Amino acid sequence: MAAPIVTSLQPPQGPAGGGDLVRLVGAGFAARLQVLFDGTPVQVLSVRDEAGVFVADLRTAAHAPALVDVVVQNLDAVGLPVAGETVLLAAAYRFVRPELARESDLTRLIRTLLQALKREVLTNTSLTVSVDYDDTVLDGLNVVALAKVPSIVLSAPRIAENRFYSTNALQEVVVQGPTGPEIQRRRPAYTVDLAFTITLTTDRTVGLLNLTSAVARFLNQNRWVEMARDPDDPAAGTVRWEMDPDGDYHTRIDGPGDVRVYACSFLVRGFDMDEGLALDRGRAVTQPQLATTPVPPGGAS
Repeated sequence: MAAPIVTSLQPPQGPAGGGDLVRLVGAGFAARLQVLFDGTPVQVLSVRDEAGVFVADLRTAAHAPALVDVVVQNLDAVGLPVAGETVLLAAAYRFVRPELARESDLTRLIRTLLQALKREVLTNTSLTVSVDYDDTVLDGLNVVALAKVPSIVLSAPRIAENRFYSTNALQEVVVQGPTGPEIQRRRPAYTVDLAFTITLTTDRTVGLLNLTSAVARFLNQNRWVEMARDPDDPAAGTVRWEMDPDGDYHTRIDGPGDVRVYACSFLVRGFDMDEGLALDRGRAVTQPQLATTPVPPGGAS
């Protein structure tokens, strides 16, 4: 037999801690394979022929974060490499250090709003934000009791579907199919409006009037809320959403302990709650093959 041919290695990266499932697709695979990532053998879970297309499933071992070469060797019946049946995939797989936790876009949006409110409305005061994202209507006085005065509280958003900003057309992405890259259609994302409530508190009436004016100015001047599309990739640019005042303003100056309270709400429009659900796979697409180099006998171990 000749050296095996690898046309696809998916996914091309995985966690440095190992344990990632990787699939090789190609031709000329022996019934037994040895695969090395940066010279270290990995577990070969299965090798099979699917209608003339050879598929091998692997499980990676732990490795320091790096871009590594992958070597595929055909083995004989006793498990020894067959001379002349080795191929090198140069820089074919990247081990990356995974993030223990990644903030959701909703969490980042709330932090962006809090920073803007603190910077433009109420500098050098304590901020309180509810992290219980339910639809319960919060008692403004109970929320105020958790904060120092003067303070500003941004309450958890209520969610309503937005059909004006939603995308109606199906999206198409390229995924790895059993015989090569294919086009996969996805349902449009679920687009919503986020309704936030701002509650301001102080122990002086004149202070409440100043805070009320500052919030009105903030909502009038900031018609869009903007943040980085990907916090780890500055080159990805920014994304922004329309921001509008919503509902009535409520002021109370006879609260317990001489606490003055002002509350209003605003909408962040056109926020995508998900990226859309996958549908059926469509036609195959062309993609450049991996750069492979046959390894002469004795050239790899």
